[in-house]
Amino acid sequence: MYQIIQHYISPSGSTLWNKTELSIVIFQNAAILEIIHAAIGLVSSNLIITTSQILSRVFLVVGVILATPYTYAAASLGLQLSLIAWSITEIIRYFYYFLNLYAIVLYPVIWLRYTTFIILYPIGITGELLCLYAAVEYASAYSNAWSYILPNTWNFTFSYLYLLIGVMLSYIPIFPQLYMHMLAQRRKMLNPSDAMKKAH
Repeated sequence: MYQIIQHYISPSGSTLWNKTELSIVIFQNAAILEIIHAAIGLVSSNLIITTSQILSRVFLVVGVILATPYTYAAASLGLQLSLIAWSITEIIRYFYYFLNLYAIVLYPVIWLRYTTFIILYPIGITGELLCLYAAVEYASAYSNAWSYILPNTWNFTFSYLYLLIGVMLSYIPIFPQLYMHMLAQRRKMLNPSDAMKKAH
């Protein structure tokens, strides 16, 4: 978030991606540890939800932004929307986790943790889809990009374009589930008595 703000306050001629690339690549890939932590029970996070969230970001960074020329996904409005949504979300989330380590309960932080997603999720998803769309434009223009087409000795075909389209389509069933899960978590955390009534 600091790098994003710095980029817009003190323009240096470099792009937003040039400014944030190293940080994004390191921290989004390091987030794979969250999946491992959930899998081994180090944290109580839902493994499926965590995996969906982390892998979508990793794929966006590695399989979309880094896999296409800087004039495509890295130059799209989608990058700005994604980075802003991710940054705000993680600042709140990790501050919430930090306070929990010391058993500090601050209602404003809890409220932010379980409310800001209502706006930030759609913004982040829109950003991700715009980046994917930019990559689709690239893959459509250069049909051999990251693709392995027949005939070949392995008798196997892989289309980067179709992969991108498939990932975009996967947002249709997955996003509503993630959003409803977060809404349920919000009810549970902010209105525990209501959540208990609905459970019975």
